[in-house]
Amino acid sequence: MKLKNKPIKNILVTGGAGFIGSALIKKLLDETSFEIFNLDKITYSSDLSRINSLFDNKPKKKERYKFIQADISNDELTQKTISYANPDIIVHLAAESHVDRSIDSPKEFVNTNVVGTFNLLRASTSFWESLPEERKRNFGFYHISTDEVFGSLGKEGMFSEQSRYEPRSPYAASKASSDHLAKAWYHTYGLPVIISNCSNNYGPWQFPEKLIPLVIIKALRGEYIPLYGDGSNIRDWLFIDDHIEALIKILEIGEYGHTYCIGGNNEKTNKEVVNNICNLLNEYKPTNYSYHDLIKNVTDRPGHDQRYAIDSTKIRKELGWLPKINFNDGLKKTVLWYLENLNWAESLLIKSGYEGERLGLNK
Repeated sequence: MKLKNKPIKNILVTGGAGFIGSALIKKLLDETSFEIFNLDKITYSSDLSRINSLFDNKPKKKERYKFIQADISNDELTQKTISYANPDIIVHLAAESHVDRSIDSPKEFVNTNVVGTFNLLRASTSFWESLPEERKRNFGFYHISTDEVFGSLGKEGMFSEQSRYEPRSPYAASKASSDHLAKAWYHTYGLPVIISNCSNNYGPWQFPEKLIPLVIIKALRGEYIPLYGDGSNIRDWLFIDDHIEALIKILEIGEYGHTYCIGGNNEKTNKEVVNNICNLLNEYKPTNYSYHDLIKNVTDRPGHDQRYAIDSTKIRKELGWLPKINFNDGLKKTVLWYLENLNWAESLLIKSGYEGERLGLNK
C-alpha cells in the first residue's frame, strides 16, 4: 500500500484497542510490511486479544507492532508518543463513542474527543514541520468520524460531504468539534488532513454496549431486550470489513483537505434489527421460548435522532469503493461469531464492570 503513490514505513493508529482500530491494525499487519504503533488509553471497552492473537508463531509480525498505553488528553504523553513512533501516517480513531454514556458523563467525551484531538493535531503539526522535505511531503493525518455530527434526518434525504453540522448529543457534539479542529488545522497550518464520516458499524469483536451485540448477549442470557421508544429510529448499518476496506482506499488515494462519507446502504429500523437478531437466534440457538418474547419497549433516549443515512457517491466515484456485505449476511456472520465467542464477550463485560444496564437516562 502507498499513500498518493509514495512509500511509507510507520503508521500510528490511535484507539487501536477499539473495535474499528483493532480491525484496521489486523488488516495492516496481515497485508502490509509497515511498522504499526498502537496508541490506546485502555478504557472499559478496550481489548487487545484480537491483535495479540495475530502473533501466534509469527515473530516477524510481532516485531512490526508496538503498543503504547497513553491518553491523548495528556499533551506531554501525546507528544512523546508521536516522537517515538516517528510516523509517516497518523490514523486517528481514539474516541469515546457511546451516545448513552455521553449523556451521563459528557466531560469524558470532551476530554478525549475534543481536547485529545486538539493535542494530537498540535503535536502532529510540530512533528510534521520538523521532518525533512521528502518525508514532510509524504506525511498524512487521517481523522475518522461519524455521521452523527450531521444530526437527524426526516423521512427523505441522505447525509453527504456537503451536509450541515447539527449534532444533537454530547457525543455527536464532541465529534463535530474534533472534525472542525481537524479542518482548521488543514486550512490554517497546512497539516495534510483527510476526514471520513461513517454510518453505524457492526460485526464481530464489538464491545457489547452497542445495539447489535447487546441484543445478542441479552437474549442469550434470557434477559429482556430493551427497544428504545417504539423502535422506529433508523440507522444505516456498515459491516466492519467494508469500513476497513474504505479506510484503506482513503489511505491509498484519498485527497488531502477532503472529506469522505462512508455508508453501508443498509437502512433498518431498530425494531427490524432486533427482530432479525431474534430470528437468527431462534434458528441457531433455539430454546423452549421465542427470543422475540424478551423484547421490551423502554423509555426512549433523550434527544434520540430519528434517522441516519449516508450518500457514498463521492467515495464510490473518486476512490472506487462500494460496500460488499448486505445487512442480512453481515448480521448472520455477527450472530454466529458471538455464539462461538460468548466467553470473550462475557469476560470483557466482567472486566469492564458493565453488565448491560440501561445508560443515558439523564437522571
